Amino acid sequence: MSATIIGPDGKSRCQWCGAAPAFLDYHDTEWGFPVSDDHRLFEKLSLEGFQSGLSWRTILAKRPNFRAAFHDFDFNKIARFTQRDLDRLLKDQGIVRHRGKIEAVINNAGRAQELIKREGSLAAFVWRYEPDPKQLAKARTASTSAQSLAISKDLKKQGWKFLGPTTVYAFMQAMGLINDHVEDCVIRTKVERARKNFTRPGR
Repeated sequence: MSATIIGPDGKSRCQWCGAAPAFLDYHDTEWGFPVSDDHRLFEKLSLEGFQSGLSWRTILAKRPNFRAAFHDFDFNKIARFTQRDLDRLLKDQGIVRHRGKIEAVINNAGRAQELIKREGSLAAFVWRYEPDPKQLAKARTASTSAQSLAISKDLKKQGWKFLGPTTVYAFMQAMGLINDHVEDCVIRTKVERARKNFTRPGR
C-alpha cells in the first residue's frame, strides 16, 4: 500500500489523511507544525488521552464539544473543577463520557500548574525532549520512541494520568516535536521550514 494519497490539488499527502473528510485540513494546517502555547499543548495531551482505545476521527469530530466542556482546556480553570463539574461532564453526550479519562484531565490540570511553577511553562518541559532527527529512526517503533517513553515516565512520576508512551508519541507527532510526514508528502517541507524557524521554549 502506498504511503501517500493524491490530494484535491493533485499533490501527494500522507495516506492517513484520506480516511475522513476532516483529516485533510487537520493534516495540512495542524499536524506536525511546532507548538509552544501551553493551553494547546495541554489540550492535545488531554485529547490524546481521550483517544486511547478509540479513533482520532471520533475525537477530532468531538473537539469543539470538548473545548466547550473543558473551557478551552484552560488548566487553571479545570484544576478548580468540583464534583458538580464531573457530574456535568459525565452527562455530556458531546464528549467521550469515560470517568477515568475525565478524572485524568482534571487531575492533570493540577499537575500542569505544579509543573509550570517548576519549569516556567509546559512548553519548556515538553520541548526539552525533542529528539535529534538523525537518531530518531534508530530509537523508535511505529508508535513509540525513546523520548515518548521518557516523557511518559517523567509525567507519571509527577502524578499525571492516562499518558502512556504511545499516547505521548502521538502528541509529539502532532505538536511538531518530530516531523513524521512521509517523505513525499507536500506538507513535510512546510513543517520542516516551520520547525527550522521555531524558537524552542526555554532556550
